[in-house]
Parts: sequence; C-alpha cells; structure tokens
Amino acid sequence: MIGFVLCLIFISCKEKNTTAPNILFVLSDDHTSSAWGIYGGRLANYVQNKNIKRLAHEGMVLNNAFCTNSICSPSRASILTGQYSHVNQVYTLREPLPKGHPNIAKTLGKQGYQTAVIGKWHLDKQPEGFDYFNVLPGQGRYHNPILKTQENWLDGWKGENGTEYKGFSTDVITDLTIEHLRKRNKERPFLMFCNFKATHEPFDYPERHAELFNNDTIPEPESLFDNGKHTTGRCFKGQVIENLGERWDRATKDSTFWTTYPGLPYPLENLDSIQKRKKIYQKLVKDFMRCGAAIDDNIGRLLDYLDEEGIADNTIVIYTADQGYFLGEHGFFDKRLIYEESLRMPFVIRYPKEIRGGQRLDDIILNIDFPALLADYAGLKEVDYFQGKSFRENLKGNTPKDWRKQMYYRYWLHHPNRPAHFGIRNERYKLAFFYGQGLEMQGASKESSDPAWEFYDLKNDPKEIHNAIDDPSYTEVINEMKNNLSKERIKYNDLDEKYPVMKEILNLEDL
Repeated sequence: MIGFVLCLIFISCKEKNTTAPNILFVLSDDHTSSAWGIYGGRLANYVQNKNIKRLAHEGMVLNNAFCTNSICSPSRASILTGQYSHVNQVYTLREPLPKGHPNIAKTLGKQGYQTAVIGKWHLDKQPEGFDYFNVLPGQGRYHNPILKTQENWLDGWKGENGTEYKGFSTDVITDLTIEHLRKRNKERPFLMFCNFKATHEPFDYPERHAELFNNDTIPEPESLFDNGKHTTGRCFKGQVIENLGERWDRATKDSTFWTTYPGLPYPLENLDSIQKRKKIYQKLVKDFMRCGAAIDDNIGRLLDYLDEEGIADNTIVIYTADQGYFLGEHGFFDKRLIYEESLRMPFVIRYPKEIRGGQRLDDIILNIDFPALLADYAGLKEVDYFQGKSFRENLKGNTPKDWRKQMYYRYWLHHPNRPAHFGIRNERYKLAFFYGQGLEMQGASKESSDPAWEFYDLKNDPKEIHNAIDDPSYTEVINEMKNNLSKERIKYNDLDEKYPVMKEILNLEDL
C-alpha cells in the first residue's frame, strides 16, 4: 500500500514538473532598441532582424521597459534579484552579488527547475544558484572566446584557466546553450540564461557580416551635433563619439591597448569637426549593426532548436538587452544616462500558451520586474526579496489598476563628464537630479561636479534636446515631479542616510 501511494506521489510530481513552462532567457549587452528594427526609427530599414521580427510576430513587445541603473553589472544584478542597486549592492562595475544573496536561479531551483547560465556573467565572483554555468571572464573576447566553469573557476576577469572555443562568441555561446539543453533532464523544466557578449564595444562581428552596409550611408540622429549646454541646456559633457575615434587610433598604434576593433586603421586626419563626427558615426553604427546581425542569426538557431525538440509551445522565450546605448544621439556613444536611448530596454516575450502574438504593451516595466514574472510562471505569486512585481497579467491584457505610472532610476558610477544622478520618468515627463558625487563607489571619480537639474517634456521633445528646467510654463509640473521623486526614494528606501555630503545637497534641494 505504501509503495502504491509513493508511486502516485511520484506520478503527480512528475506531471506537475513537466507541465511547468521552460524558460529561455536570452540577454544581450547594449543591444539598444533603435538597432532592433521593430521599434521604428532611422535604422529600421537597415538592421538584419528577421528572427527578432519573428519573435515579435509570435509574441509581445514591451514599448516601455526600462533599466534602473544603465550599466552592465548592476542591470544584470537587478535582473537576477529583482532589486535596485542599493539593495543588491551591485552599484558599478566589477562588483559581485554578496555571497549567499537570493536570486531567481536559486528560487526556481527550489521549484524543481534545472538552472544554467552560459555566456556573459560580469558579476566577478562565481555564480550561485545555477546547476551549471559556463561563462566569459569579465567581458570576454569576440573571437575564440574563453569560458570558465566551476571546475576551472578564477574570480574576476581572469580566464587563463578556462577553456577556449573556436569561433565567434555569439555563435559559440549559442552552440553551448543548445548542447547543454540537449543533455537536460526532459522530465523537469529548465531556466536557461543565454547571455551574449554582443553588442558591447568593440562591436566586433563574424566574417560573414563583414560586407554588410558597405555601400550604405546610414541616416544620422537628429541630435548628432548636440554639443552640450549651449545647444540643449544639458549640464554635463557626456561620452562624446570623438572619444571612440581616439580609441580606434590608440588601438591602431598600441598593441597593448585594452581591446582591438574591427576595420582598423580608420583614418580621421585632416577632417573638420563636423566631418569627423559624421565619419566616426558611420563606423560606429555599421559595426554595431553587423554585431547585432550575428545575434539575430543565433536567435533563429535557438528558436529552431525549440521547434525541433517539440517544446516551443511550452517554453517562454524572452529576448532583451541589459540596457540601451547611444548610437550618436546627443553626439554620444556608451550608456549610463537617464536619457531615453540609454534608459530603454528593448524586450520581447513569446509564450504561445498564454500570450497572443503580434501585441504591444505600453505599461512601464522595469528590470526589477523580470524575475517576479519568471517566478509567477513557475507557480510563485509572491517572493519576499523582490522589489519588482510580476507583469504576467499585463501581458494578458489585464493591467492591474494600481500598476505604476512612473519609474525611479539611479546611476552611481560618477564621473564629472557623466555625473551620478537619480530621477523619475512617467508617461510624459522626465526629471533628473545630477548630484555629482562619487560616494566612494568602486571606480567612481573623487572629483565632484555641481548639482544640477534636467527636465524634459517627452511629448513635445521626444529626442530630449531641450532641458526645460528653467521654463516657467513647467513650474507646476516640475514641483509635482520633485515631490513624486521624493516619494519614490522613500518607497524604495534609497535615502542616502549614510552619506553626509548627500544630506547637505538634498537639504538644499528640499528633497
């Protein structure tokens, strides 16, 4: 009798596990929404995106997904923990999650999921909560990448003990992902993170895409010649694309430079400032799109594998990037800022059992919401360490009445040219306070910058080319936004109580 009961329990558990959805979470680096094609914009007719389009046609696209700290390590930490940087303690770069800190892999593992991460990790210490990992040391390299497992682990960016794989990194990471999934226990659901290095600088690409766009002149962004305060009213210099041109020159001349770039040398001598910026932009955007084309190739391979296995209908597929990226907008490259190009996270999700294809969602979704969604699909409605919320009902067209109408953002890695700041964005307006203090964060500059406010009306100024903080017609709106900013900081308990300099600054600003 006991044996019969145990048999029934086993069968019941087996049935429960096999009906739980698999989760394939594909994460790229910096693959900004303008380079996806499905969000429109000047690059939509140029990017290679047939498989991203396929996902969008068969799933749902988020129009307003945002990161809470637009830089690699912190965004990845938020995706894993559902927490802001001041809670998970990954503020800048080369910082690990605290030992023993909760994350979605640990949580789903307890639910019977097989958990794995392959590709870019970028959280310095050995991954926790994953049954299997095979990850790049730091940024890793684009060609013949080295990856490291538990058996050959060294902390940080060290990779000499890892295993080298021949080929282009995006192809290799996909190969390893499919190989691992083939070996999985088919009686249990999986949570698989497939994390590409692409499209991170130096924006390299496989030889098959080397000729893409050679005969094209790519349209320029409206704000390519935004040169700072006297043109737009912004309060800082930013990472201007001329700096990228200088990197190309140094990489050409110095074999010990931190990276190499494709297509060098790329001469920029004897050009005036306008010609130079235009020429730098063309190389940046073409290399970026070539790199992105390899991502699209491999998304197709992953989708084909799910079809071949017969598990596509019961597998949630998510493709997103850890943040956005400037491709010449404001004359910038890189990310970090609360401006739209950097703040936005492109995101598409396919789950045939529950999500109707070809749909768009306008609700404000944050990266801290992602693990709550995954936990919800795994059968967990509440997880106590999440600051974010599941948006499963939103995806079904049933947005809760109390869903957020604004989002809170904070960037910590201060430099005078890109000051530390926090702010809020709602459906129309954006307010940011560039407080300009390093607060002894790892990698932050000790040189402070003067505190300054920026305000944008995204309806009338969607490209954010006019800082309207001193426009009297917005005084009432700005005061309301400042009040709401204070409420968001209280809500998430981000109050700077341990930083005396911040208390002084915030008291002066009445925050």
